[in-house]
Amino acid sequence: MRSIYLDHAATTPVREEVIEAMVKVLRENYGNPSSIHQFGRPSRKLIEEAREKVAKAINADPREIIFVGSGTEADNLAILGSARANKKKGNHLITTSVEHHAVLDAFKALEKEGFEVTYLPVDGEGRISVADFKNALRDNTILVSVMHANNEVGTIMPVEEIGAICREKKILFHVDAVQAVGKIPVDVTQINCDFLALSGHKIYGPKGIGVLYMRRGVRTQPLYHGGGQERKLRPGTENVPNIVGLGVAIELAVAEMETESPRLAKLRDKLIDGVLSTIPETRLNGPREGRLPHNANISIVYVEGEALLLTCDMKGMSCSSGSACTSGSLDPSHVLMAMGLSHTIAHGSLRLSLGHSTTEDDIDYIIRELKPIADRLRAMSPVWENFQKGLPIA
Repeated sequence: MRSIYLDHAATTPVREEVIEAMVKVLRENYGNPSSIHQFGRPSRKLIEEAREKVAKAINADPREIIFVGSGTEADNLAILGSARANKKKGNHLITTSVEHHAVLDAFKALEKEGFEVTYLPVDGEGRISVADFKNALRDNTILVSVMHANNEVGTIMPVEEIGAICREKKILFHVDAVQAVGKIPVDVTQINCDFLALSGHKIYGPKGIGVLYMRRGVRTQPLYHGGGQERKLRPGTENVPNIVGLGVAIELAVAEMETESPRLAKLRDKLIDGVLSTIPETRLNGPREGRLPHNANISIVYVEGEALLLTCDMKGMSCSSGSACTSGSLDPSHVLMAMGLSHTIAHGSLRLSLGHSTTEDDIDYIIRELKPIADRLRAMSPVWENFQKGLPIA
């Protein structure tokens, strides 16, 4: 049986170059980076070299790069820390209704602390309106958080326009760029963001390592205490092998982006066109243009999502129905629901995210195999039967 990995938005395999760099560190550089002796100094040097690679990838100053344990931690450090540090200036916050739960749940926690949060709606393609954002601003708004690109439907947000407004009004701006880095250009100076989060395992690096970019002069608070590492914002002995691995991964991802992203976009478009043209009652979720090059999110209507995923897996196609962080939930995607989709359509969504290993032959196989899967599942679906009879669908 074929084995095709189509869940690169959830995580990516670690590149050989990254593994080699990490193994070398594990074998040779065990010294504590905070130690000033001959064993500690090389570890510190490796960290600073990785910091420079990350900074270069997003056009930042190395002193603005903070290593953390994940993209989720980076989001939480930025959102919780900055809101609490600046609460004397105001208590109003703005985000979108389609953020990753790392962001949404952080804002929900702040609501329990007395902050007011505005959740911006999105249109049918998952994009916020700049006009809606302007209308949501208040005199006491202190923080805005908008993702660079959506993790489920791949929609790219107007972060540069939002960032310019925030900078003009001196409002802190946080961007979750976990899905964007390495896929599309990410430049913190063009975005005008004060915080930006990224993660190693989305760009063929190791799990358990993330980055928070924090613009110099911005105030935030640490989430926990116990050491002076990472500008006293992320205490604890640094994970040197993972930091080195992230540095190698992001350097390679940015270097290859100019050729890899167009390759993936071509395969993505072939996949979308093939599925929509061969299977009736399907729809693309998210825009045709202005989406991540590796993301295809398609609803096969009147098919139950979990059965669809399991049947695809039995045919060697490993994909998802949305964020891996909520894959255990039976509820429809909050992103698709925010876009105005019905439960019926949202439940039949399939996220196919491509990567380095994806070939044109893989795309041909997926298009060929998905139709009989959909036909078989629909044959067992009372909802599909009602649709064919012209009966009302809930």
